[in-house]
Amino acid sequence: MSDPDIRHPLSPAASIVHGSPLDDEPGIGTLTIPGYAREVTSRFAEREALVLWAPDGDRISWTYAELWERSVEVAKALVAAGAGKDARIGILMTNRPEYLAAVFGIAMAGGVTVTLSTFSTAAELGYLLRSGAVSVLLYERQVLKKDFGAMLCELEPAISDAAAHQDLASASFPFLSRLVALEPVTRVSGPAAPDPPIVQKWANFLAAGATVPDAVVSARAASVHAADTGAIFFSSGTTDLPKGIVHAQRALALQWWRWPRIYAIDPVNFPVRAWTGNGFFWSGNISMVVGNALTTGGTIVLQPVFEADEALELMEKEQVSYPNGRPHQWARLQASPHWDAVDLSSLHYITYSEILMSHPTVRTDWKLCPAFGTTETLTICTAVGANVAPEVHKGSYGRPLPGNTLKIFDPDTGAAVPVGERGEIAIKGPTLMIGYVGKTIENTFDDEGFFCTGDGGYVDESGLLFWEGRLTEIIKTGGANVSPIEIDLALANFPGVKRSQTVGVPDALLGEMVVSCIIPHDGVDLSTDALMGFLKGQFASYKVPRALLFFSEEEMATTGSGKVKFRQLRDLAARRLRAEGVAG
Repeated sequence: MSDPDIRHPLSPAASIVHGSPLDDEPGIGTLTIPGYAREVTSRFAEREALVLWAPDGDRISWTYAELWERSVEVAKALVAAGAGKDARIGILMTNRPEYLAAVFGIAMAGGVTVTLSTFSTAAELGYLLRSGAVSVLLYERQVLKKDFGAMLCELEPAISDAAAHQDLASASFPFLSRLVALEPVTRVSGPAAPDPPIVQKWANFLAAGATVPDAVVSARAASVHAADTGAIFFSSGTTDLPKGIVHAQRALALQWWRWPRIYAIDPVNFPVRAWTGNGFFWSGNISMVVGNALTTGGTIVLQPVFEADEALELMEKEQVSYPNGRPHQWARLQASPHWDAVDLSSLHYITYSEILMSHPTVRTDWKLCPAFGTTETLTICTAVGANVAPEVHKGSYGRPLPGNTLKIFDPDTGAAVPVGERGEIAIKGPTLMIGYVGKTIENTFDDEGFFCTGDGGYVDESGLLFWEGRLTEIIKTGGANVSPIEIDLALANFPGVKRSQTVGVPDALLGEMVVSCIIPHDGVDLSTDALMGFLKGQFASYKVPRALLFFSEEEMATTGSGKVKFRQLRDLAARRLRAEGVAG
């Protein structure tokens, strides 16, 4: 496929690039969540939409028609529970069929999905419930060692004392009125505490909506507009409390429709069977997996919690063609004792993984090309289409997608910089968030309506974006700029490296010293000399780390979404180097 069409920068002197008109983008259907669900169901009703292997060995499979029916059941139950227009409905679940039924059902009922991370501690969950103003919480009782029922009672003791069928009245959570619990679909460590009487079981919740007429749900779904609020996602909170990011219906639906075009999906020769072990509470995961699978009549293979051996087994027996994961997960797959024996020949749409590509059974020639985006833009806002030749995209992150406008500006003056000059990336367009929970428009967007991303980069004369990472993370060493991402992508391909994060540590001579912090695979003794030799063959001398530090997984603090807490790691690296007499 070719890159999305663009217009050239408005002026040779200004780094402002417009995507093609949104109305010209091919393959776009109804721009609401209920409309999207209706269209894909009408196209693929009897095809298999999703699969889950339960801990007892049962294979749970829903067709598109069954996913639609289950979604309608959720919508009816919410109507019966008194949820009105724009009611905020929290989902606290692992990847399971009910999660997607809830997302579609909430939208059919006119509500707003509030995504809640199953990695949350009690304090974090309390913050998310309050910030998201959740009125109905649909939650999985237990995930591995976490008992969410007990956690909720800890947060609000009134939950334990309230009677059955009573709406919760809580000063701590003034909008929260109803709790609905699902049985776990993961292997749990011991029984959970009994549910208090106020907690409604999932089956009873659905049964209460059985008398709601179909016509009511149809009318509610038809009244949903593209500009209505569709979902709230929360940022990772690497340096501050998580921000509630509010997205319109249009943002979710538009990305779902466009992903197959960006990925150059071939549904005839390589149908999408998408595996994911990452939570749907992350915007990128629900955007890419749902879009590439359901838009093309494919199947989502659900893994509630990532576990490497099980993931390999699922990929083989379900003939997964599109694995959606992260580099540290690919490293764990490679470290599995089953790695050499498993058949991964069905894999085709492999994203950012030299590890998977190196498996002896993998034969794909499909190539994912770079894209840039944030949670605030509901994943990508610029992209290079899959299989585009390197000499065409030149190592860039592509051009703005249809409807988007990109600006590179000087963060000190706010003015757009000349073409080719580095600055901060700003974006606006149809998938940009409505705003942050609790923040005014003027404190969220600039005077022209752009969202200033905090990421650095530049555009060339043809409008291609060259992204260089977070401005706060760019390492300035000896007068040169070094992007940590570039180094970490190279380290991810070195045998024995499980994960890495490169940081800049203060240095009296250089300003900042480039330091790579590395987690080796269990039982692997990495050679500093071998790693340094490898990196010297990859990069100019000023980019090569001055030091390599090895950490355990526990030492490298991460957020709930798996992102490294950059500032904490930088401080830890500086302390380690001072103790070794390397840095002052």
